[in-house]
Amino acid sequence: MAEQLRIDRLGAGGDGIADTAAGPVPVPYALPGERVTVEPGGKRARLLSVDEASPDRVEPFCIYFGRCGGCVSQHLAAEPYAAWKREKVVSTLARAGLAPPIGALADGHGAGRRRMVLHARRIDGEVRSGFMAAGSHDLVPIEHCPITVPALHPAPAIAARLAAVVIASGKPIDVAVTASEAGLDADLRGSGKASDKQRQSLIALAAELDLARVSIHGDVLVERRPPAVPMGRAAPVPPPGGFLQATAAGEAALTALVLEGVGKAKRVADLFCGVGPFALRLAERAEVHAVEGEAALLAALDKAARRTEGLRRITTEQRDLFRRPLLPTEFERFDAAVIDPPRQGAEAQIRQMIPSSLDRVIMVSCDAGTFARDAAALVSGGFALESVVPVDQFKWSAHVELVGTFRRERGRGGRSPRRR
Repeated sequence: MAEQLRIDRLGAGGDGIADTAAGPVPVPYALPGERVTVEPGGKRARLLSVDEASPDRVEPFCIYFGRCGGCVSQHLAAEPYAAWKREKVVSTLARAGLAPPIGALADGHGAGRRRMVLHARRIDGEVRSGFMAAGSHDLVPIEHCPITVPALHPAPAIAARLAAVVIASGKPIDVAVTASEAGLDADLRGSGKASDKQRQSLIALAAELDLARVSIHGDVLVERRPPAVPMGRAAPVPPPGGFLQATAAGEAALTALVLEGVGKAKRVADLFCGVGPFALRLAERAEVHAVEGEAALLAALDKAARRTEGLRRITTEQRDLFRRPLLPTEFERFDAAVIDPPRQGAEAQIRQMIPSSLDRVIMVSCDAGTFARDAAALVSGGFALESVVPVDQFKWSAHVELVGTFRRERGRGGRSPRRR
């Protein structure tokens, strides 16, 4: 049965929250101050109508908003949107007992996202591709995603063409598509091993669609042009489906903050370095030791470094930093460390940094909760959290990136560095 609610606040995930006598009721796509009619049920109510709209409500620009499960806040005006994202960071750090200077939300969207993962399904005999509806496994077919760079606008149709070659009845296929300098790079997942006929068909399609590279489960079928991605002076070729910062503007914003935090350090450890977005730029002015668990990412970084003139020495090391973090003695040759872990954070590695000789740590994170946990450990171990800057790389989603700069407080902990 439908009921009317008054929305009191905006939740961390972007839902409007009505604080009722029975407890908080999340309402997707509702805003604080609004009176709405909803259909209760499950963990979230379903918005039926907005009866009294907030002055902060704006018209979403995407025709799929509200159906596609990607964006959650296109209906929120720019100023309250930025305040909401920054407040997510402020409140999360406060719960961990941290109150550092927190900068304004930095725009990391730029021209749009340069990578996307599309889901392909056979619907009524036709292969369609798109995104999943919020909280379900239902496919929302799309023609293009307006928050991506223009080069990715044909990607849904391309993904459907590629998936149609290998898709089995009722079996889903995921297609990761990345925009590179050389064109689109597509990696198919979920099909299992392709037959020789299927592989040849995909190779022919790559030529027809003028794709730079096509792979299945990371196995390159054809590379017509190396799909290089500029990073400072260098341009690495990420492995198929390999991690890449979502936007060029976001990567630039994060890198600028990392470089500022590192300062004049001459020897830097770059942990969870990926394909080298920080290492390759740091090497323009410092020696870098880049550590990463995935060999393919390190190989791409090393190849790009060797091909780029004017860089200082970059050494690489494949290492699982969750199971085998760098030890305190291993940090004695570095002036600073940059750490950019996955969403789960880097608790084990942080514990080894605390008793080290490091005076400076710059931490990049895509999760405010694990950042707060790891930051609190560093602070309790003798570091001061000098600043935090939130970066809005995943615009209109509930996600926010952070860069924190830590310096060792004088007289607190750490090993004495060896003479160099």
